Amino acid sequence: MTNGIALVLGLIIVALVAVDIMIYGTEHVVFLGKKLFELIEWLAFWR
Repeated sequence: MTNGIALVLGLIIVALVAVDIMIYGTEHVVFLGKKLFELIEWLAFWR
């Protein structure tokens, strides 16, 4: 992956999260963050 592609993908993800927060608020983002942390911990166990 080139730096340009990585930059574009990063900007798209940040823009989508920003739009999601503006429309729906931050409650579910916190929930998803906690679940992502649990998934990372679970994957680290299996590594």
